[in-house]
This record gives sequence, C-alpha cells and structure tokens, in this order.
Amino acid sequence: MAFKETIGNTTYSFDNLKELLAKATPYRSGDVLAGIAASNNKERVAAQYALASLPLKHFLSHLVIPYETDEISRLIIDDFNESAFHPISHLTVGDFRDWLLSDAATTQILKNISLGLTPEMVAATCKLMRNQDLIYVASKCEVPTAFRNSLGAKGQFSTRLQPNHPTDNATGIAAAILDGLLLGNGDAVIGINPATDNLKTTEALLHMLDGIIQQNEIPTQSCVLSHVTTMMPLMKKGAPVDLVFQSIGGTEATNKSFGVNISILEEAYHMALSLKRGTVSNNVMYFETGQGSSLSANAHHGVDQQTCEVRSYALARKFKPLLVNTVVGFIGPEYLYDGKQITRAGLEDHFCGKLMGLPMGVDICYTNHAEADQDDMDNLLTLLATAGCNYIIGVPGADDIMLNYQSTSYHDAAYIRKLLNLRMAPEFEKWLYERLPS
Repeated sequence: MAFKETIGNTTYSFDNLKELLAKATPYRSGDVLAGIAASNNKERVAAQYALASLPLKHFLSHLVIPYETDEISRLIIDDFNESAFHPISHLTVGDFRDWLLSDAATTQILKNISLGLTPEMVAATCKLMRNQDLIYVASKCEVPTAFRNSLGAKGQFSTRLQPNHPTDNATGIAAAILDGLLLGNGDAVIGINPATDNLKTTEALLHMLDGIIQQNEIPTQSCVLSHVTTMMPLMKKGAPVDLVFQSIGGTEATNKSFGVNISILEEAYHMALSLKRGTVSNNVMYFETGQGSSLSANAHHGVDQQTCEVRSYALARKFKPLLVNTVVGFIGPEYLYDGKQITRAGLEDHFCGKLMGLPMGVDICYTNHAEADQDDMDNLLTLLATAGCNYIIGVPGADDIMLNYQSTSYHDAAYIRKLLNLRMAPEFEKWLYERLPS
C-alpha cells in the first residue's frame, strides 16, 4: 500500500509502511548509512503527516517484516491482546499521540493498554513526538518489578553497579563493587560483563558475587552477563544464578547473529524460574538492546533502526524481565553520530519501552570516536530521570576499562537522587543506612 502527502507544490510518495516509517524518523546517521532516511526535512515532514493520519489498526494487517519469514513478527501478532487494544482501536497515530499527552492517559490506563500495543504502533507514535512529549508521557508510566528488592516505583531511581575488569581480576572487581556500594549503587543489580565468556570464568564470577551478597546480606541481585548458552549448563549444575542476561534485537536474523532465538530464551527463562532464588518476587531475566544492532548485523530488512529497536521490546516483554536497558550510544557514531542523536535515541527508547510495559533503564553512554562528551551524558541523565527512568549504569569514573566506552559514574546517581529527591530500592536503602557509622 502506497502513501502520498503534498507539502506546498510537491507531492511525496512512499511505497509501503516500511518506507513511510523510515522517512518519518528524525535524522540519524544509521538510517542514512542504510540508505533509507528522508532526503530532506520536507520529505520527513510529509512522511510524518502521512503517518499521523494512519489508523492504528493498519499495523495489524501490514507488517514491516512478513509474518512467514520472521519469528519476531509472528510473536508480535500472536501475542497481540485485542481487549487491551480496544479502548484506543479507533484512533489514528496522530490521535494516539494527542491522547497520550492528555489527562485521560493516566498511569493505570497506560498500564492497561500496554499489551495492546504493537512495536510499530509505538515506534510510529514516537516519530511524531518532540523530546518533551517523550519525557512527559514516559513519566506517567510505571513498571515495577522485583527479585530480592522492589524496583521501578514512582520516585525511585536505581543503578546497575558495573565493576568490569579487563582480566576479570577478583580483587579489582571487589574494589569496584565496594566503591559502588559506598556511593549507593547496585540496587538494580551488580552486573559484570566478563572479559572472557566461558564456563569457568562465568562460574567463578557467579560464586564471587553470590558470596558478597550472601555474606553481607545485601538485598540485591547479581548477574554475570555471559551468553545465555553459557549460563544454561551452569544453572543445570546448580550455580548461583540470579538473573539470566542476553542481548536481543528486533528481527529473527539479528537474534541469530547473537546466537539466540525465542526457543532458547524460553528454555533459559524456565530454568531460571525453577531456581527460585528471588525473595520478593521472581522476575529473572535481564535484556540489553540498542539502536543500530540490526543494521550492524545486516539484519534490518530495510526497516529503520528505531523501529527495529522497538520490535526487540516485544521479545523482551514476553519474558517479564526484571531489567531491560538500551545501551544507547555503545555501537558508535555510524548509527548515532553525536550527542544530539544519542539524546534523542535515549528518550525514544525509554518512552517506547515504558509504553509497552517494560522496566526500562538506559546505559547513558558513548564511544570515544563519537561527537559527544560527558556534558551530553549529564544532559541525558537529567532528562531521563525526569522521565521516570527505572535505572542507569554505574561505572567507576564513568570509564569502562574493559568494554572501552564512556558511561555514567557512581556519583552521577548520587547527583540525580539529590537533585530530584529520588530514592533507591527501599530494601536496599534500608540495608545501606543500617550500615552507616553511628
């Protein structure tokens, strides 16, 4: 189905929904690299006008990647909740955007409709919104989760303590964990990216983290971010696995490049549930995503990177995760060129994930060859905190010496909590204050 829109004396034509979504996307380097971006701002505005008049129902019968060839497309359609969609089923994309900004779209109502939203509906709406719109609507969403503590309530702001080490040195990791705990980091998770993804290293790190948590009675959870197929045999042998981690993407081909599919994730999910290690509840999965992953794997099928990103949220949603975060600037300037694009993408990802019912966090980050710096990250941190972001990453000195990128530091969380009067997870905060010197 083709779409047409006239701006001034020029009529713009878009051959299908995939092209319309791509051309309506705010400018970013990844879509230019893929050859699917609007040629100029007039064409972009024309695409946005055409998209605004499109009924939400259209997305149920017109898929950007065919149902027959992609298991994420099948998941989106097969898991669609018609009763949740019904209250908004009469709206166009533009109407839906206006309704989200109205007082009628309360926290509870947004929760009620979340399972009735497909990724493409949400991505389309996002493309019509300014940054302040993304912040305001996301701030109305609340997605609580729990494992050994309670995360995601309004007024809370949590962190993943990320004590990575280039040689997986136990002493270095322990020092970074202590530093982070002293600055109030780690209530979302203490999560290590291992330098070597193998069974022996992963198992050793799991036991180390479990020992720290159990010995000190810390009400938090651990995660070693090894591949899911590394974690599964360790769970079978009874290793102390709290959360199962996996990077995921928005197409079947992207996930194949990551070495996973829905079936593998389902098996790991049920294995983790069977361990029953949660004390407050049992949200056991942790997913990371990022705009540009499908394009970098040559697995985007001509779909713009923001829409591909939101499709990954449908996969994450299936497994009721404790944590999801977009690693927003990690892939590099080929996909998000500068601080402006990284800021926009971070707000987009957070808004779309929250609207779909996910406990979204953001790794506010950039690579050293991007046109960005720590001031850009300060700005995005502050914007995301006002938008109700569930958690961010805490890295010693904001410099991950193993992954070689810049993120947010331990003291950044202290800054934003002080500024906006935000609290840690209540169980973690109680534990921390009980250990202050009298």
